[in-house]
Amino acid sequence: MKYLDNKTKIIATIGPATSSRETLKKIIQTGVNVCRINFSHGTHADHLEVIDRVRSIDEEFEIHTGILADLQGPKIRIGEMGEGREVAVGDILQFTTDDSNNGAIWINYKNFPRDVKPGENILLDDGKFKFEIVSSDNKSTIEAKVIFGGLLKSRKGVNLPDTKISMPCLTEKDLVDLEFALEHDIPWVGLSFVRSADDVIELKSRIAKAGKSSKVIAKIEKPEAVLNLERIIEEADALMVARGDLGVEIPLEEVPLIQKSIVQQCRNKAKPVIIATQMMESMINSFAPSRAEVNDVANAVLDGADAVMLSGETSVGKYPVEVVDTMMKIVMRIEQSEQIYNTEIFPEDVPERFITDSICNSAAQLAKAAKATGVVTMTFSGYTAFKTASYRPNGFIFVFTANRKILDMLSLVWGVKSFYYNEFVSTDHTIDEIKLFLKEYTYAQFGDYVVHIASMPIARKGMSNMLRISHIK
Repeated sequence: MKYLDNKTKIIATIGPATSSRETLKKIIQTGVNVCRINFSHGTHADHLEVIDRVRSIDEEFEIHTGILADLQGPKIRIGEMGEGREVAVGDILQFTTDDSNNGAIWINYKNFPRDVKPGENILLDDGKFKFEIVSSDNKSTIEAKVIFGGLLKSRKGVNLPDTKISMPCLTEKDLVDLEFALEHDIPWVGLSFVRSADDVIELKSRIAKAGKSSKVIAKIEKPEAVLNLERIIEEADALMVARGDLGVEIPLEEVPLIQKSIVQQCRNKAKPVIIATQMMESMINSFAPSRAEVNDVANAVLDGADAVMLSGETSVGKYPVEVVDTMMKIVMRIEQSEQIYNTEIFPEDVPERFITDSICNSAAQLAKAAKATGVVTMTFSGYTAFKTASYRPNGFIFVFTANRKILDMLSLVWGVKSFYYNEFVSTDHTIDEIKLFLKEYTYAQFGDYVVHIASMPIARKGMSNMLRISHIK
């Protein structure tokens, strides 16, 4: 199977609706570039079946599908509520961490009564319920007044927008899940509820100590993360704009501008960025999306996001293949617009990378001038792929590497198609072989121009220092 023609990548969350090999195969053939495993649900045995099936499909079709292990993080939830509990405006309710207090709403956050203060707010079920804290015994129980009520059901998520929580970013569950993800060489690990760059540094340190090379995606869904954004981008390998919890904890009207700002800042630093949550949520139960959802996906592509993500739409939705197909059609249509290519960025100045960075920038400009089919780069670390992609050239970025570990990882990066190659004999020989490969697999055809990034001498696999344009004959 040849790679699909979308430059903006599609991430699908895998769940009961998509975990069978048959359905995984269909969604990958339809447009999925990265499969997300959500550790908030399912068992390790369930996840291992998905990992094995994705890799089996990749082997069958000689492609590279990325896998994202998304850690749950310090997710706060209430307990079981039976058939639900009607809470009315003005009621005073108790929240407790004490299992024996049957009259109160149980919450899984042990330090909750010590961290919160009177006057702070509690939001439940994505902000549908709002409570104001009245008092706390600083041990196990607090009292709160209902501001917005309704029928409250079991296991709903809790947000504390005014509270500085003391829970660690990596919980005990996360550490167990991380060990599993690293054991199976998952290329991307998502870190939930990031508050500062230190959270990212801690996770990267644990990955390094385990002798693994997984990349870290910092999920931006807390107000503290927005305040510490510059340092988080610097330390993370990629970012996710997780608009669900973010839209609950900060004013809703701020989210669109924050989203656009994060995309721009990530591109400036050549860090992939994902737009997630409620992109096509109506298709969980409907065969077609709302027009607003179509515009949401389109605007993410126009903004320059590396990837757009589906959550419940593919994990539990009724139409997982159809939603991928619909998203793919939107992406492909918007990518016909010239305005998304070679858009202005302000890259950081890194002296030790000056030559390579200049080569990548020039490659994108040359590809535009020559209307080239793509930019070819040979890399071992993946750096030139990330950097070239940040300039959004109007052709694909064909990455040839002898490092098998980065092949799946690069599936997340805008415009990249990656291939294993380990015959670096000479520059001319390598370029000629790659041109034949592109022509044979119809990635390029007679008369096309291709821009090449390489290092001289090529056999040393050093930093990129050469730019060349060639003609497919």
